[in-house]
Amino acid sequence: MSQREVNAIAGRLSLRKPQTDSLQALARAIEASPLVLKHGRDSAELADVLRVLQGQFGTLKDFERDFPSLCFALATGVGKTRLMGAFISYLYAAHGIKHFFVLAPNLTIYDKLIGDFTPNTPKYVFKGIAEFAAYPPEIITGDNYEERAQALGDLLSPVTINIFNIAKITSEVRGGKAPRIKRLSEYIGQSYFDYLASLPDLVLLMDESHRYRATAGLRAINDLKPVLGLELTATPFVETTKGPVPFKNVVMEYPLARAMDDGFVKEPAVVTQRNFDAKALPPEELERVKLRDGVRMHEATKVELKTYARSNGVKEVKPFMLVIARDTTHAAALLAYLQSDEFFAGRYRNKVIQVDSSKSGAEEEEMVRKLLAVESVDEPTEIVIHVNMLKEGWDVTNLYTIVPLRAANARTLVEQSIGRGLRLPYGKRTGVAAVDRLSIIAHDRFQEIIDDANRADSPIRLKTFLLDAPEDGDGPPQSVTVAPSLSQTLGLADGAAQVGSVVTSVVGNGVGGAVGGAAQHGLDAAAPAPLFATERERQAAAVVMEVLGTYEAKPEQAPTRQALLNTDLQARIAEAVREKLPPAQADLALAEAPAGELDLQAVVRRTVEAVVQKTIDIPRIVVTPKGEVRSGYKPFALDVIGWHLQPKDRSLVGQNLGNREQFTLSAQSGGTQRRLEDYVVHALIDYDDIDYNTQASLLYDLAGQVVQHLRSYLKDEEEVRNVLDLDRQAIARNVYAQMHAHFEESASEGYTVDVRRGFTTLRAPTYTVGAGQVVRDYRETPEDLGRIKQMVFGGFSRCLYPLQKFDSDTERKFAVLLERDADKWLKPAKGQFQMFYKLGAEQPEYVPDFVAETAHHVLMVETKASKDMDSTDVKAKAQAGALWCKHATGHTLSVGGKPWKYLLVSHEQVTADKTLNDFLRFEVVVG
Repeated sequence: MSQREVNAIAGRLSLRKPQTDSLQALARAIEASPLVLKHGRDSAELADVLRVLQGQFGTLKDFERDFPSLCFALATGVGKTRLMGAFISYLYAAHGIKHFFVLAPNLTIYDKLIGDFTPNTPKYVFKGIAEFAAYPPEIITGDNYEERAQALGDLLSPVTINIFNIAKITSEVRGGKAPRIKRLSEYIGQSYFDYLASLPDLVLLMDESHRYRATAGLRAINDLKPVLGLELTATPFVETTKGPVPFKNVVMEYPLARAMDDGFVKEPAVVTQRNFDAKALPPEELERVKLRDGVRMHEATKVELKTYARSNGVKEVKPFMLVIARDTTHAAALLAYLQSDEFFAGRYRNKVIQVDSSKSGAEEEEMVRKLLAVESVDEPTEIVIHVNMLKEGWDVTNLYTIVPLRAANARTLVEQSIGRGLRLPYGKRTGVAAVDRLSIIAHDRFQEIIDDANRADSPIRLKTFLLDAPEDGDGPPQSVTVAPSLSQTLGLADGAAQVGSVVTSVVGNGVGGAVGGAAQHGLDAAAPAPLFATERERQAAAVVMEVLGTYEAKPEQAPTRQALLNTDLQARIAEAVREKLPPAQADLALAEAPAGELDLQAVVRRTVEAVVQKTIDIPRIVVTPKGEVRSGYKPFALDVIGWHLQPKDRSLVGQNLGNREQFTLSAQSGGTQRRLEDYVVHALIDYDDIDYNTQASLLYDLAGQVVQHLRSYLKDEEEVRNVLDLDRQAIARNVYAQMHAHFEESASEGYTVDVRRGFTTLRAPTYTVGAGQVVRDYRETPEDLGRIKQMVFGGFSRCLYPLQKFDSDTERKFAVLLERDADKWLKPAKGQFQMFYKLGAEQPEYVPDFVAETAHHVLMVETKASKDMDSTDVKAKAQAGALWCKHATGHTLSVGGKPWKYLLVSHEQVTADKTLNDFLRFEVVVG
């Protein structure tokens, strides 16, 4: 196998594991039988190729064509188009194949493929392939091949990709004459079809191949006599009157259930109201309840997506809701209802489109334009009604809510509904349930769908989601960004909504509603008077804050905010402010003082004093190695508990519980190795981050431990060799996963702790808040602790933010202690520390629960349930937090500041009788 090319292409194109496995399957097929790429094979050679590949792929029964054709069955949303790009890149790089013919089943996919294979487009499939950087592949389509035929000999591109729509060829064949592609071209002296058929290295790629297996057009395409066919589909079977007929040439299968388990697609969930009795409502009213609840889910999801985008600094995703109608008449009635004042007071009047065959001419063009733009945040469409037009090729990532109103059995209802909504907008799951979930509103079929999904033969597993019945006045939630209290003190919360004593920036979602204010709910709403009385002073204070921001990156001049109190430094700040401050404009209505009377020095002094009082200095720390850096895996004892791999025949036979089809799993034998350890070592060095030259000793040590363990329970060397040969990949994956826990990096001259910023601006966290949500007193225990994550708390006097949300009641109780004992405190927003910890092969960001400043210390605090205190995740976070505090202390003590301490506190210790000093005994210290 050309493993080097496979690894290189997988890395450059950032292939997911099922895509990489598919590419490896292709490479393995060619390595096993080089005749796969031979032009002009006879029938005996074709039979020989089939026989050899059947030994490699147990699911391969027949090519079903006059040439080798391999099917890769990958679930929707995994990335079949990118895999096509990987196939083409590999065949060119490893085997010199230069001519490709890509088939699309319809116009939608045809247009999409042309776009994806065209350079400088968002989803360009060859991005990162160096061989195509200067001269990308030449794209010849069913629309321009006659024109391009005259320039075939002058093409500079190393590779030519022909993209054709099979539906167009099929329609021409049905007319009783040869398709246009078979007609003589005056430019090349033969038909373009004959030109392609004469190529010695033509490879045929078939997208959504289940759509055109039996068409006359495909029989015409078979006459192209390609050296190899590569089929891609999510449904490897042909529907017939007698039921589905499975493909016989599948070599790689990655079904939807595995894609869901591996997190490559959204998690589908079926939704109903709590304690809902569908039989108690007439059909029309049931439909309306489902539509209203669908919008409730849609609006809640919309806000969660806004919150996630703002919290993580990523693009905003605008979700939409899909309504599946019975027929065009039903769709028109639904459109009228959804746009009426009866439906949420006409809020969606210009936000609904109907997609079906009832449109024609200009109306159809406008419908298609809106449908293709539905992913854009600037396109107003939020609800799409369709009957049966949304097929393969409509690849959107922002479908989040589906309301099926068409009669069907449970399985058909789900499978046909979710197909278009599984793709993830950010390419991977985020860990935020609402962002990763696809909701299917099914009040009347809820239990039936759940029962079917729980059957052993169900292709998917569904989660459940219960909605509380709506109450009068219920509105959608809002995404709220909470500015630090300092902004209110300085009167700088421009564009923010004043909510009692709370200053928040509310993200509108087109539905309305507001966050309830503190004054409405018994909290002290007496906000302190702004520090500056005039607009001119506030304007100057805003510029002062801008200038102060530049001193964050000047730790040699301002190692802490306390240093900003220096009068000489304030004079320099005032001079910089004077240069930036725009000249005053007379405002007779306000009768403010003229610009010349502005006491700029006083504004600077008072602003700096407020900044020092209402912030905590959080430095930006960067650790860099000195001298030679060495990294690698250190020796360790393998954990082989539970390893009882058994010898087996050269193939295994199994039977699917779903369709009862038998399958054969062939052995992955790669040849006999001289030493038993070589089986494991050779499998491990396929991983990109394992360097054989520097890690050979460790690899053989680990391989030796594997061999020793196998010898401990297998009867002879032949059985050991059998297990190592046939299970080498499974063994290598387990060993590789354990190696990650023993990776180390060292620098010959140690590490330098570089403080890039002595302090950093407090970030504004973004929360999702329910409509009309009360701002609760942080001192009062909530009635429903299970919903505490949805609650907003206020009434603080020492917190640096006016509002806070807590993940547990333990956090709320700890905040009570901080309000009593700390000088000031906060719950840091994501990105405030930019601190990361090692967890296996990942390095997630760590955001501690609290930061609190006292008279003698600055505390970083993590509260955890007692059962989680010894978990790997908690220990890794504690190690990262304690190390950060150690480095921060080295800086702060050198400039006259306070030391940092990292405290890891069990929830059982958080009681009202304790003081903050009592928790210092829970400090985590690193060497």
